[in-house]
Amino acid sequence: MKAKCNVASSNTKRSRSSVQAKAQAQAPCGVSTGFYSKDDGFVYCDDVRVKDVRQQVPESPFYLYSKNQLTENFQAYSDALSGIDSIIGYAIKANNNFLIMKHFREMGSGAVLVSGNELECARAAGYAPEKIVFNGNGKLYHELVYAVKEGVLINIDSEFDLENIRNAAREAGKAAKVLLRINPDVDPEVHPYVSTGIKSSKFGIRNERLQWFLDEVKKDGKALDLVGVHCHLGSTISKVNIFYDATVLMVDFIKEIRAQGFDIRYFDIGGGLGIPYHRDTDEVMPSPSDLIEAVRKLVSELGVTLILEPGRSLVGNAGAFVNTVNGVKSNGQKNFIVIDGSMAELIRPSLYDAYQHIELDQPIPGAERKVFDVVGPVCESADFLGKDRELQVPTAGTGLIVHDAGAYCMSMASTYNLRMRPAEYWVDGGKVKKIRHCDTLAEHLAKFEGL
Repeated sequence: MKAKCNVASSNTKRSRSSVQAKAQAQAPCGVSTGFYSKDDGFVYCDDVRVKDVRQQVPESPFYLYSKNQLTENFQAYSDALSGIDSIIGYAIKANNNFLIMKHFREMGSGAVLVSGNELECARAAGYAPEKIVFNGNGKLYHELVYAVKEGVLINIDSEFDLENIRNAAREAGKAAKVLLRINPDVDPEVHPYVSTGIKSSKFGIRNERLQWFLDEVKKDGKALDLVGVHCHLGSTISKVNIFYDATVLMVDFIKEIRAQGFDIRYFDIGGGLGIPYHRDTDEVMPSPSDLIEAVRKLVSELGVTLILEPGRSLVGNAGAFVNTVNGVKSNGQKNFIVIDGSMAELIRPSLYDAYQHIELDQPIPGAERKVFDVVGPVCESADFLGKDRELQVPTAGTGLIVHDAGAYCMSMASTYNLRMRPAEYWVDGGKVKKIRHCDTLAEHLAKFEGL
């Protein structure tokens, strides 16, 4: 398989830059894709300078995506899954831009979602019900009625969730197609905020309760049609052996369930494959091919449809958060670059100390290099995008880029300090196109009219 995902194989120790160079060399029609720096020192999205994009669009800050990179990321999974009956279920929570959702659907994607609104958007984007999975540990009753009527796959996450799904199926007048989300108690070795497959997690059913759930499903076959099992270990996973270990356990569960007469046709292995956020190091992450090859034999022997839930690894490295420098200041021993973007638009660093690579969008000839904290204007000490970053001293108006911001950035943006969520653009065929309007204060005030 060609290197299409800007991520290195777990079996080959390569630097980020070498992987990027190979991806660019193999890009279709000779077009460089994703975000990268050339010898001229400017940062590019595909073959367009980000500085030129900033001059074309009226807003700052804004999100910018490479449509080519989105395409290559999805194709990497598609190629890796060759020979396996499978569904690539895009995890909408990673990035809910409607045009990005439609783009993946046009490439053959399914959808994985965690709310009724995500389900409505997925259906509006044209996703087929049989390729949609509804997850969540607290699905609301009215959402479940809608999901059953639509005929999507629904995960059972708890005792009360089973009861709500059963009642929703009765109201909908048809059986709910359900999967059991089993907690395999496998440690994904990631930040505890993004770990979902250990025993103390709020997600999934405990292994020792499996028989109770099977007995409950048997009681009401007209309302609950058990068609599969599901597990999800967490996010930013960097070792494919973790997926292998979980699959070994899940295979045993599937065999146990089938032995009781259930026709298990789907195995949802979840998602969580990480991306290399640290661009200045030799950090590597497994590729989609590495992941699939780790579980291929086990899955093939089961005779099931394999469901994957990639979100971050489909959109993460295809997006960037583009800002403008307001100014530079020093307090004590600390130097600060103050930008117009903030934690309101990109909360990952403030929320769980996540690292994202930061650089200026252009070189500044002769400028001194210093170590800075990159901060925004929000009235919180937690308002930072990066700490202790060595950068050239910028002048006001210089562009500053937070890389690998395609996943869990815009989708988590808020209106704190009454900051309006920013516009989104992508580079498509060398042209910059708006794919989401920014929020406006007029829209905010309109919500209070007539009250």
